[in-house]
Amino acid sequence: MENVITAITAVFSLKVLIYTFVGVALGMFIGAMPGLSATMGVAILLPLTFWIEPKAGLGMLFGIYNSAIYAGGISAVLLGVPGTPASIASTFDGPKISKRGQPTLALWINTFYSVLGGIFGIIILCIASFPIARFALRFGPPEYAMTALFGLSMMVAVSGKSVVKGLMVGFLGLALEMVGMDPMQGVKRYTFGNPLLLDGFSFVPIMIGLFGIGESLNQLSLTPAPNRKRDYNQKSVRNSDFAVEDPSAPKRMSLKEIWDTKIAFLLTVAISVIVGAIPGTGGDIAAIVSWTQCKNISKEKELYGEGSKEALAVTCAANNACIGGAMTTMLTLGIPGDSVTAILIGALMMYNYTPGPLLFKEHADMVYVIFVLMFVCNIMILFLGNLSSKLFARFTQLPRSWISTTIIVFSLVGSYAIQNSTFDVFVCLIAGLLGFVMAKGDFPSGPLVLALILGRMLESNFIRAMMLPPGTYSTFFVRPISLTLFILIILSLFGQQIVKAIKNAFTSRGNKK
Repeated sequence: MENVITAITAVFSLKVLIYTFVGVALGMFIGAMPGLSATMGVAILLPLTFWIEPKAGLGMLFGIYNSAIYAGGISAVLLGVPGTPASIASTFDGPKISKRGQPTLALWINTFYSVLGGIFGIIILCIASFPIARFALRFGPPEYAMTALFGLSMMVAVSGKSVVKGLMVGFLGLALEMVGMDPMQGVKRYTFGNPLLLDGFSFVPIMIGLFGIGESLNQLSLTPAPNRKRDYNQKSVRNSDFAVEDPSAPKRMSLKEIWDTKIAFLLTVAISVIVGAIPGTGGDIAAIVSWTQCKNISKEKELYGEGSKEALAVTCAANNACIGGAMTTMLTLGIPGDSVTAILIGALMMYNYTPGPLLFKEHADMVYVIFVLMFVCNIMILFLGNLSSKLFARFTQLPRSWISTTIIVFSLVGSYAIQNSTFDVFVCLIAGLLGFVMAKGDFPSGPLVLALILGRMLESNFIRAMMLPPGTYSTFFVRPISLTLFILIILSLFGQQIVKAIKNAFTSRGNKK
């Protein structure tokens, strides 16, 4: 209880609240703009938090993370264009509610249920984190190696349509992670005589380039050439996309309507937290799965996809509830639940707080600060979202070329500011070009992020495990936890094939009888 009171006192200082509020406001702008993402926002602004105290810096980053995921629903429900991937499912019902003359109601549902889902996700984070961390303290090198391998096995899950492309990108990330000094013996690897490569590639400039410059270049390549007549016509069309408000329409759901969504909401929170905790997944998967499952149990199945308020509430709650699951995996095991938490790992390490079970043992005070910051971010979203949702939606009319060019400039300045190193700027530029090529070639970025985060963890702990008696691969299979993790890896990679083989075996046996 003492840690909770100390954390509340620390977070409710004027400086921390101001930086958190700025993060929430910036996150709303980033989330409402189609083509931008929470990952891009956190990556670009991470270097700017280097010179401020950890609580204020983390407050800004968590503010961007939470509000950008929420704000992606603003353009989704008004225009049918998801601001972030997590809001794709909100386009199923949101625009149809707006076109019925109820855009204010659609925006209210997005704000209210995003915040409610986020708060429930944080509550689960608070309840589950310390028990998981205490369990993880029993981990030794074999368990950590298997945990890292389990995270890397998610490359297949986040590879999208092409597993081959995902594996290619993942192995590229592992190759980049091997540059520098060997973590155990201090042997130089792939430095080519360049002393700047002795410490390897810094994670943050790569992330800034990959998600900031790479995506901005992709957006610029998709922007049509300047044409005043075309721009005027496009603006007219965009303006007409905003539905006209029916004065007699309700502006929010009634208490009875909110209460009627309780079962769907609780099911959504459970699904989203579990999906979020699985490395490599995200709010888009959680929202689509929740929408589907809630439709199956709903008494009004026929309304789903036709402008159902319950359906929109489910998808909005799923987006932010997923954050609690992703944060649980990130804080307790040091494994990123999604690309944003991968960057947040870098932010915590920048402040000398390494995510994992030892964080809960040695820096429990900071863990409680993170919990309180997450709650404060959601309260600010509720306040600022109800005041300015339509205003942020209007920003979608800004030319993408302006925004993308500004992001590129901030990315380069930010990558230099981390260590005042022109080498980091060079790394950021190369990563940006790589990100652009990956976007054009439809290569997923998730496997690269997983490899950069988990590659060193796997390598160092694998070597340590092999030093333990008996010094053979059996070390990983005689310990219950590492054996269980190995089984989970096999199931995650070959689960569908195993189930199919079992079904075929039973079918063939039945035919013989």
